[in-house]
Amino acid sequence: MGKGRSLELYFIDGKPDGMLTAEVFNWTGHVLKTPRTRIVDALKRPEAKYTGVYILLGDIDGQPTAYIGEAEELSTRLRGHVAQKDWWEEAVLVTSSADNLHKAHVKYLESRLVEMALATKHTPLENGNQPTRSSLSESGIANMEAFLETLMMVLPAIQVGLFENKVRPKKQPIPDIGSATYPTFELKTSRHGIKAVAELRGDEMVVLSGSVARKNWVGDTRAKTHYFILHAKLVKSGVLVQNDTHSVFSEDYAFSSPSAAGAVVNGRSTSGPREWKLKGTNKTYAEWEAEQLEKDQA
Repeated sequence: MGKGRSLELYFIDGKPDGMLTAEVFNWTGHVLKTPRTRIVDALKRPEAKYTGVYILLGDIDGQPTAYIGEAEELSTRLRGHVAQKDWWEEAVLVTSSADNLHKAHVKYLESRLVEMALATKHTPLENGNQPTRSSLSESGIANMEAFLETLMMVLPAIQVGLFENKVRPKKQPIPDIGSATYPTFELKTSRHGIKAVAELRGDEMVVLSGSVARKNWVGDTRAKTHYFILHAKLVKSGVLVQNDTHSVFSEDYAFSSPSAAGAVVNGRSTSGPREWKLKGTNKTYAEWEAEQLEKDQA
């Protein structure tokens, strides 16, 4: 079992979609997330005057986009982005609670964050180039890597997911057998030639490489929250490789739920608990899940 951590969120406006701060016990970092509509008030806060890194989030021509930068005084840099960049909708300011990050620290953090975002292929960056890393001592690098480790726990918790890498190491070239270690499920639609295999690894539904999915998204595309955005990202990043008739998973890829995995495989909204079936049986994921709950109560 992993080591637990305690995250403290403070909703400044008393609303989940307003300004918030995030801190972790015994961590020197401080995170402020703000919608653009509250940027004037956000930049009046003390931490906005600190040295730190920042992330801008929004979309350009319907494509989710991010920008990562650093500044010795965040408020000054963010005011410039208000005037010069009209696409972003949210800003995340990362500082230390005692303002003890200096220029070399934040240059290193900026470079690493860009590197990590590019590696995940989750959200395109507006950054033109990969920033160079600053020169830090061995201990300084170790400190910044420890800082980043906790930051990578905080950001997904406040719905900033561009650093989450959902690609998993390949276990097998084709999803023929599955694993004896994890519960294995199949999703088949014979008339469309769909055949996917997934393993439930902890809290992730990992669709295995070689799984055959529908070539294109055929479901609703009107709402930004629909899984068609995720489908498009996976095609663009090469996780889903399209051939003449289908899309094939080139990597093992982790989804947050059976329904998310099923939607990408089927190319439409999907009830994952009903459509995934325990490999080699006709038992749905929902039925298997109910059995696990009953066993737990026995």
